[in-house]
Amino acid sequence: PRELGREYLESILMSDQTALISISGLTVKFGGLTALDDVFLKVAPNSVVGLIGPNGAGKTTIFNAISGLVEPDSGSISFAGKKLDWPKPQELAKLGIARTLQGVGLFSGLSVLENVMMGADSHNKSNFIRDILGFSPKFEKQLEDRAHEALAWAGAAHTAFLEPTELTYPDSKRVAIARALVMKPKLLLLDEPAAGLGQDEIDQLALLIKQLKRQCAILIVEHHVDFVSAISDEVYVLNFGKVIASGDFNTVKRDPAVVAAYLGTNVDGQEIGGSHA
Repeated sequence: PRELGREYLESILMSDQTALISISGLTVKFGGLTALDDVFLKVAPNSVVGLIGPNGAGKTTIFNAISGLVEPDSGSISFAGKKLDWPKPQELAKLGIARTLQGVGLFSGLSVLENVMMGADSHNKSNFIRDILGFSPKFEKQLEDRAHEALAWAGAAHTAFLEPTELTYPDSKRVAIARALVMKPKLLLLDEPAAGLGQDEIDQLALLIKQLKRQCAILIVEHHVDFVSAISDEVYVLNFGKVIASGDFNTVKRDPAVVAAYLGTNVDGQEIGGSHA
């Protein structure tokens, strides 16, 4: 049989109505370095998809392309059944995409509740300072209610009136998730949420993510492979900017290309080195 043309294959992927987000042919170059090379992936609604791979594989660069922090050299993106231009950071909330960062990034001088309220500010196209100072009491109450709800979803309701400096590290991670959830996203991008956590805290985070997928799809970059295996419906493995395997974790971990990428490391239930790619 004749080889299927690239344009035909791309049209099949991008027309997949079962996917919340579909990416095809994503290529990102930084000078002479190709960070991502013809990457494809898709995430179904109410699913968890994990991105794993060795250091420098390009995982976070995918997040940065989706988030508008880097401009792809080529590639297509479809969201909620519509083919889009690659979004700008200010367009994410309107689309229904929220992201946490590798660092927690909470603002000192504001309570946890106010930090989470700021996450909804861009979504509502309001002036947070104006509203929080009381010029719009009705809207401020609505914002507070949403922030309390997001904190409850993230398992951090008890932190609402604390200052960021009073938080434990695990609670600060939960608050960062709440700040993203307050936007009521359709897609939540989690960038290394388990980094720096102990095993008990990672287990609690896994339970949280399984609960969160009832309200949104989740795409997660993580280097704790056992954590990814516990939460993911599908896994994509990157190496040197290319997708080398995809599917359920038990299948992917036995793929010869994946074993080679980890230089023979046993990835079944083992933690691999952290990545900032």
